[in-house]
Amino acid sequence: MSITSKLLTTLAVLSATAALLSAGEISGKVTAGKGASVVYVEAVAGKTFPVPDKPLQMDQKSLLFQPHLLVVPVGATVEFLNSDKVAHNIFWPAINGNKKLGHNMGTWPTGEKRAFKFETTGIVPLLCNVHPEMSGYIIVSPTPFYAESDAAGAFRITNVPDGTYTVTAWHEGYKTQSKPVTVSGSATADFTLAK
Repeated sequence: MSITSKLLTTLAVLSATAALLSAGEISGKVTAGKGASVVYVEAVAGKTFPVPDKPLQMDQKSLLFQPHLLVVPVGATVEFLNSDKVAHNIFWPAINGNKKLGHNMGTWPTGEKRAFKFETTGIVPLLCNVHPEMSGYIIVSPTPFYAESDAAGAFRITNVPDGTYTVTAWHEGYKTQSKPVTVSGSATADFTLAK
């Protein structure tokens, strides 16, 4: 390896290390109803992110969407499995309230799965035509910087590059709330959501 190649390799390693060292975190609390909330960074200027290599999973089991809430990065594929002994249907009437983005995946029997690639960010309310009592949510985050809160509303988003961002909090049945947050090592963002 030439001296130039060694120097370029060393610079690449130092650059990657510096990027990791400048990554911080956003933590805080979401005050809303029972259950988990989702908090995500809206965008990182000039950055695009790879999508997961493998599909994420949403099951239909015991007449429930499991998990009830699934957070995925934009561009991710979700596989919907039917583990019940009855046929299920999955549809969403809109994404982020836009009815033009509604979709019906159809109805399928036990053991089958169908996949869908989510290329639009936002809130996806899942329903089943066969069982109207079933509901669930997919939250499609514009970045890989997101977190679900614990039962008390506490959350922590790690490896966020230093910078100023818009951060959004969502909770089922409540209005979303966004606010600017500046990350310099670490930042705190608390949200109180209203119905």
